Amino acid sequence: MTYGIDSPGKIIAVHLNYPSRIAQRGRTPAFPSYFFKPASSLAGTGGTIERPAGTELLAFEGEIALVIGKEARWVSPEDGWKHVEAVTAANDFGLYDLRAADKGSNVRNKGGDGFTPVGPAAIPTDGIDQDAWRVRTWVNGELVQDDTSDTLKFPFGQLVADLSQHMTLEPGDVILTGTPAGSSVVLPGDVVEVEVDAPNAPGAPSTGRLVTTVTQGTHEFGAFGNTPQADDLQRVEAWGSEAEHAAAVAAGRATPLEGEVTTGPLTDEIRALLDGVAVATVSAALRKRGYVDIFIDGVHPNHEGDRILGTAKTLRFIPFRPDLFKEHAGGFNAQKRAFDTVNAGEVLVVDARGIPSTGTVGDVLALRAQVRGAAGIVTDGGVRDFAAVQEFDIPVFSQGAHPSVLGRRHVPWEIDVTIACGGAAVQPGDIIMGDRDGVLVIPPFLLAEVAAEAAAQERADAWVADRVAEGNAVDGLFPMNAEWRAKYDAYLAADDAAGTQA
Repeated sequence: MTYGIDSPGKIIAVHLNYPSRIAQRGRTPAFPSYFFKPASSLAGTGGTIERPAGTELLAFEGEIALVIGKEARWVSPEDGWKHVEAVTAANDFGLYDLRAADKGSNVRNKGGDGFTPVGPAAIPTDGIDQDAWRVRTWVNGELVQDDTSDTLKFPFGQLVADLSQHMTLEPGDVILTGTPAGSSVVLPGDVVEVEVDAPNAPGAPSTGRLVTTVTQGTHEFGAFGNTPQADDLQRVEAWGSEAEHAAAVAAGRATPLEGEVTTGPLTDEIRALLDGVAVATVSAALRKRGYVDIFIDGVHPNHEGDRILGTAKTLRFIPFRPDLFKEHAGGFNAQKRAFDTVNAGEVLVVDARGIPSTGTVGDVLALRAQVRGAAGIVTDGGVRDFAAVQEFDIPVFSQGAHPSVLGRRHVPWEIDVTIACGGAAVQPGDIIMGDRDGVLVIPPFLLAEVAAEAAAQERADAWVADRVAEGNAVDGLFPMNAEWRAKYDAYLAADDAAGTQA
């Protein structure tokens, strides 16, 4: 294989070793502990790892891997490093959904095909001390792990010596030496890169980046064995901490903890206030506060009478380019990730660059959003399978029907970022409200006061409409002069008193 390891007799991994990871886990081991990984889990660089169907907690762990070059049996910690011939990069992937099934053995949660990528090159250890190594990990180009071997609680020589007390370490055997803080969950479409180097050694040798792309599996686990289970403890440990999990939930990348409230400012009380309030009324309240460019222009509902109210989750497309489409549109791309992670009560807002001549939503994706409890979909582009989408209950606001696939004009690019949709800036967490008049965006910090004012205005407008229906002239009534205002205030007092008595 390209990384210089043909067929190791043993792959042995260490549980906890870096102080940064030990602090994260909150437990300090007195001695190293280990588990085996099968040779069938090995993979090279540039490959894929499949997140099995029905799971959510596939986590990466960038590590320094030791390759044994000389047989070791009953060696001392001082001599242990001398038995290591080379060092390479490794990614010790694990599936937290199956940890409970393994009860500590890690056979299933870390033994899957492709769960141990190593490489791409091995660095000879001659002339390089065991404390001179560095491991770094990137996810989608962002550096997430960075630590060095001189911080280890259990140095490489000690690991070799300890293992050699129990078994003969043979040439080609591989030892994964633990992961630093920063290990977390990755989703289909994510790209993980691990590099090990000796930056202060002559020539600063490096393994190069070990690249693995996550894909979505379709084969379900059978009922004849343990099936995946994810609970709050596994979610927090997989993501790294409660804060990191909460950030992932906010970004639409993680499942909320059991019973976790994610409504934000859009409470049941505010929903009740806005029930029946027209978008036009809310727009007037926003305009008074200087917000005039908050309309998602050009979109219309797929059902007459549809209304939407929810928290924004965003998806952004960029202009089509063949190389970018080839790189970003396949597999579990940003478009699919958006529809597969939208949460109950959220409105998926799609930046389709205002182009109606291509479909950005189809029947399968709209159905997925409906099944997940989304409050609606808004796109300033077109909708494929329009008639089928109309059969669903979920409100979909768009520029209308178009049969083409997105590759005609768009590349699905990213989710959960600030976008432009129909001329309006939309951020994740903004409040989206829509009816037959159109769709607007409410900044969350303004929601409570705008909702209260709009509800009060809607009540007043309804009373005015009743007076007009009775034959009264608009002049002096709309807006109300002092005489009509006094009559309305008297009506409010009487109506509120009747409501209290009831």
